Amino acid sequence: MLLKNILFRCLTLTMLFLLTLSTAYGKVKPLDHVLVIVDDDIVMVSELEARIKTITARLKAQGTALPPASVMSERVLDQLILESIQLQMAERNGLRVDDNQLNETMQNIAKRNGYTLDEFQEEIKSEGVTYNEAREQIRRELLISRLQQRQVDRKVRVTDKEVETFLASSEGKRRTATEYYLGHILVSISDPANPVIVEEARKRAEGIVAELNNGADFKQTAVAKSDGRNALQGGVIGWRKENEVPSIAADIIQTLKVGKPSELLRTPSGFHIMSVLDKRGGKEQLVKQFNVRHILIKPSEVRTEQEAKTIIEQLRERIISGDDFAAIAKAHSEDPVSAISGGDLEWVSPGEMVPAFDDIMQHSKVGEISEPFLSDFGWHILQVQDTRMEDLGNRIQANQARRVIHRRKYDEELTLWLREIREEAFIEFKYRDGSE
Repeated sequence: MLLKNILFRCLTLTMLFLLTLSTAYGKVKPLDHVLVIVDDDIVMVSELEARIKTITARLKAQGTALPPASVMSERVLDQLILESIQLQMAERNGLRVDDNQLNETMQNIAKRNGYTLDEFQEEIKSEGVTYNEAREQIRRELLISRLQQRQVDRKVRVTDKEVETFLASSEGKRRTATEYYLGHILVSISDPANPVIVEEARKRAEGIVAELNNGADFKQTAVAKSDGRNALQGGVIGWRKENEVPSIAADIIQTLKVGKPSELLRTPSGFHIMSVLDKRGGKEQLVKQFNVRHILIKPSEVRTEQEAKTIIEQLRERIISGDDFAAIAKAHSEDPVSAISGGDLEWVSPGEMVPAFDDIMQHSKVGEISEPFLSDFGWHILQVQDTRMEDLGNRIQANQARRVIHRRKYDEELTLWLREIREEAFIEFKYRDGSE
């Protein structure tokens, strides 16, 4: 009885206190509440309002007109629901993004946008978002990206026939055409009707060609001696596809070797010297290739990312201590294609592997065992066994075509997959006051 009296008195005091607050401050602000239940997660009203605020600030900064409030709310809520579904899947699959990876990503984002990290933080604040909130959003986006790669990429297949058809199309030819980084020097003729002036200009132009053939720097020569409008930019015209080359060079562009000047080209304005300063694309491309092998350990539902990292570190120590790389790869690597051949990927060109792998490969010395590194597939170590220069023009064109086709198919599969996981998820909407 005594306990009941004490509880009753406490409850009465609490109610009196709340009534006092209500009288003193007017209407009490309602507490945050659940807006949607998504499987084992929830979306709160505050999350929706915060995301709308962030997106609104960004669109205004870009000068983009805002959609109606109801449309904005619907789209942002849909985004939050899909994020929740995918983040829960990522957790079940053992995917993680540690602070070091996140810090590196933030620095790279700042650099790509022309900011220092401090300047980037101030820019984020101007959008009404704290730096920590931005970091966590980037973490979520990285996790979702890795999950999508793992779940969707395996469904995409590009056939040789599709590549062949694409390369034969007008779009394929345009995308894979040779591009030339052009330089131009002009020796102008002040009076084309005066043979003496013309001859003087010719001799001067021939002298410039001779200097260039003897190793003079084209850009420095252009700054000092060209009469062209690009002289102060080192005579650089820029990157041009074959059908965009200036008409005076159209007939000779394919015959020019990189770094060598053309013969004199005469027009009414004077004598022109063209040079291909660099070249990319097309059917002839010399590329540095890497004979590389690797070992992959994947995170999974029963193995966290940190546990995968620990395993790859242990394998690296065994190899450095004298164990055979190929034998370790056959026994432990989780790349089913290369494991059976001791981790050997044979000859690999830049750009063929995922960015993290490509970067380590290109900066590794021949023979050394790399430090463990993380890609979208898991934790790797690699060893570059040799390098060579190879003409891979045709292969590069095919890879370019394959990437274009793959991207299109990936986007289609991603749309279908997102629709599928949403349909399979348990989603229960609540009214904004928290009731059903």
